[in-house]
Amino acid sequence: MSIHEECGVFGIYSSVRAPLAETVYYGLYSLQHRGQESCGIAVCDDGVITAHKDTGLVGDVFTREQLSLMPQGNIAAGHVRYSTTGGSERRNAQPIVVNHSKGRMAIAHNGNLSNAQRLRRELELSGAIFHTTTDTEIIAYIITRERLRASSIEDALSAAMNTIEGAYSLVIVSPTKLIAARDPHGFRPLCYGKLPDGSYVVSSESCGITAVGGKFIRDISPGEMIVFNENGIESRKEHCGKVPKRSCIFEYIYFARPDSVIDGVSVHSARLKAGEILAECCPADADIVIGVPDSGLDAALGFSHRSGIPYGIGLIKNKYIGRTFISPTQASRADKVMIKLSPLRETVEGKRIVLVDDSIVRGTTSRRIVSLLREAGAKEIHFRVSSPPFIEPCFYGTDIGSREELIAVRHTPEETAKLIGADSLGYLPVKRLCDLTGCTELCDACFTGNYPTEVPSDGMKDKFDMKIHNID
Repeated sequence: MSIHEECGVFGIYSSVRAPLAETVYYGLYSLQHRGQESCGIAVCDDGVITAHKDTGLVGDVFTREQLSLMPQGNIAAGHVRYSTTGGSERRNAQPIVVNHSKGRMAIAHNGNLSNAQRLRRELELSGAIFHTTTDTEIIAYIITRERLRASSIEDALSAAMNTIEGAYSLVIVSPTKLIAARDPHGFRPLCYGKLPDGSYVVSSESCGITAVGGKFIRDISPGEMIVFNENGIESRKEHCGKVPKRSCIFEYIYFARPDSVIDGVSVHSARLKAGEILAECCPADADIVIGVPDSGLDAALGFSHRSGIPYGIGLIKNKYIGRTFISPTQASRADKVMIKLSPLRETVEGKRIVLVDDSIVRGTTSRRIVSLLREAGAKEIHFRVSSPPFIEPCFYGTDIGSREELIAVRHTPEETAKLIGADSLGYLPVKRLCDLTGCTELCDACFTGNYPTEVPSDGMKDKFDMKIHNID
């Protein structure tokens, strides 16, 4: 299998009423790679928030007919979801719309709270009733609670940021404002730009801004909150600099689209660099270098450039099949490999191959890919991975579960190579991760165990562990 991420968020603020759902639709379409289980759009028209959400891809949930039913408005937000906590049921789709005594709010969230279980338990004991199994609803509850004593929604969010911990890139719609906020560590990306008509857009990745014809302005800083309203833009930085920046390195290795730029670093360039490092540290005597589509292709190209071994297309991807790691169950991930990827026999038959992929988690998908290439006549397969071995779970939005699921915890690279059927196996050295982006402000906890925040005391993580507790 490859890895799943969490979600993608998108928002827009316009000074005039317009069919904003269409703009959000295209923004979400460009972020579809970040989540394929469910999606939703919320539109605010003169304080009234209308939302539609469901399980499925953006193009399936928002048909032409459904888009025509969405009202015009001047503020809107959207979300694509992969469930890292909570199941994939319709009730867990976002944005979440909240009605409270001081107004309405719609919230879309990318990331995971590391203190979610504790906060949920405290809220339940105080009488809160949850309708979903996501930590996004926890954030909504805390913001709403703070709003009852705060003078504005942004003050309420600022107070809530003193309580919630972990990864959160948020887009919030209030009756008169669009608010974007990024957690103080900056685990997940968030940026904003401007459309030719003067509207402002917020997106998990810069590719979302480009997709709607906008001009990228800048990344939102870790801990920063930006408020868009009729008076323009306000930047609030009271939470900036409180903790070290720790952007998720796997955004560059796998999650983000290669045409995105995150915190000033090109994702495409980072992946090329990963391949070059692999060629230096894990060379192989081979005839051709091929990549596993899509996120392994850039790294394979970098390996080829540095090693001098020709680059070729050895695996063809069915573009109508979703990302393997974003499939909700291991069984469906494994079943999809056979229809998602097809070997190009004329490229691989009789050849010694360097096969580059972004990760090995359990090894199931890697074994099937190697088997496909063997059946197509590959003579040797030297597997190269553009990330280090996963040895710890992630609590910040990546679907890396308990240590027992991770093949690198139980097996050496040599043993793993045998298990997946490869002739050799090489990982990106963990000490070279910083070379991908040129900075040291990265979260590499899933590779090192060096967590930037406190983690759940039991040390376990399950994406379906956010249950509604019975209180005795």
